[in-house]
Amino acid sequence: MSLGVRVGSGLASLVWVAWWLIGCAPPVDPNYTALLEAPLAQVLPAASTLDSGDRLRLRVYPDETLGGDYVVAPDGTISVPLLGKLLVQGQTCSELEDAVTSKLSADYLRSPSVTCSVTAFISKKVFVFGEVRQPGAFVYEDNMSVVQAVTLAGGFSDHASPNYTSVVREREGKKVRARVPMDRIIAGEVENLALLPGDIIFVPTSTY
Repeated sequence: MSLGVRVGSGLASLVWVAWWLIGCAPPVDPNYTALLEAPLAQVLPAASTLDSGDRLRLRVYPDETLGGDYVVAPDGTISVPLLGKLLVQGQTCSELEDAVTSKLSADYLRSPSVTCSVTAFISKKVFVFGEVRQPGAFVYEDNMSVVQAVTLAGGFSDHASPNYTSVVREREGKKVRARVPMDRIIAGEVENLALLPGDIIFVPTSTY
């Protein structure tokens, strides 16, 4: 119940600030646009490798009893019916699909179809610092966005400068910093950036 109140309050503060600042923000940062337009294939594989604590879901057809929800053990493995322990640490979901399909095809099923999805990257975090009510590290989830991360951090503080919020992301071994057009995102004018594990969000103090 308390979580719902906290998240709701954070959203309310985001919406209020967006309304107050609409039309007064600087142009959209080209670095932000570049992050939006970056092909996912270039950034997801390295970020989405599995590690201890991560939660994933396997679905196997035609025998659905072979699938299930798993948590990667401290030794980097999961235990799958018929197959026993499988080392998944360092693999992507796509690689795990191929491995499970190959093992089932060899000994148990004819033409199995295996799908894998990560339900929570416990081993991976996003970080929100600066003028938010509850700064810190937050568990990365699929489709996590900038607005969601700020909301999880309790929303902006009274001293925040929302439209100068920045996100820092590592791309090709280099740190890229982009200003986030928060008011335009909330107004639906600019796309909400999907975060990746390791992203750092910083909200500066207002000069007014």
